[in-house]
Amino acid sequence: MKTSTAGIAFTKAWEGCKLAAYQDSVGVWTIGYGHTRTAKKGMTITQDQADVLLFEDIAAHEKFIDRYINVTLSQGQYDALSSFVFNLGGGNLQKSTLLKYLNAQDYQAAAKQFDVWVYAGGQKLNGLVKRRADERRMFEHGI
Repeated sequence: MKTSTAGIAFTKAWEGCKLAAYQDSVGVWTIGYGHTRTAKKGMTITQDQADVLLFEDIAAHEKFIDRYINVTLSQGQYDALSSFVFNLGGGNLQKSTLLKYLNAQDYQAAAKQFDVWVYAGGQKLNGLVKRRADERRMFEHGI
């Protein structure tokens, strides 16, 4: 399974795109659509480069979903998880209660776990509250 066009648009909308490197809310250098792996202070990229990084990052995050989730997912569930992992990383998925519930086929309990992941740097962030609510809605009802 792959992230759908609608799922990619969802992630793009939530991440936003900045062509000059900046530090996110916890001080991590970021560029493009939330790309952190190679971002550094003073870096700039083109829109085309931002798009390439986005698709590379999504592909990398899909590998985590495919590796750790061993139940059947709807496209909406997959897209919601793609956004979740894009934002939080595969390591957080791997150790999450969301994953435990999901692999136990308790989809309702898994959906509720999106609401837990609303903190960055120890602070509850309104933007994360809204994003997780949107991801949960996508997970439960599709796009």
